[in-house]
Amino acid sequence: MVCMVANLTIGKKKYEEYEEQAKSIAAKGYELIDQLKDLTARDMAAFDAFVAAWRMPSETDAEKAAKAEANEKAAQNATTVPMEICKVCLEIMKLAKELAPFGNLSAISDCGVASLIAEGAMKACMLSVDINLPGLKTAEFADAMTKERARLFAEAEDLKIYALADVKARMSGH
Repeated sequence: MVCMVANLTIGKKKYEEYEEQAKSIAAKGYELIDQLKDLTARDMAAFDAFVAAWRMPSETDAEKAAKAEANEKAAQNATTVPMEICKVCLEIMKLAKELAPFGNLSAISDCGVASLIAEGAMKACMLSVDINLPGLKTAEFADAMTKERARLFAEAEDLKIYALADVKARMSGH
């Protein structure tokens, strides 16, 4: 949605003072789409590794130790990858906020849509982080993920508020 609004802004005389900014936003948006594609594949692989670790044998003490280590490593990876997806969603929200004050007025509502969808996607993906947090054995890692979760949610809320304020103001002619 951000790329669409940026592309509808590019090349329009009414928005020519924002041409380079709109081009930059569109380019960043396409980069983020590519990152999300890669991260989605990595997330599926992380889940597969997580399942494989749980299926490891645990008859002997050595097997139990190897399984515990593999489980922790897999759980950390299955937490880190969705957290990275959440960070990309936040970057999309930043682009929506940046574009909202000047994007093509005929499609400006889509900046608001982009912000809301990106926030929703971030919250949905964070569920994959949340399910892993209680089972993590490395307290420092779990604490860092919990703090990052809170930071992302707080920043997302601010970005959404500002983007929607600009979108609504422009839609109402103010």
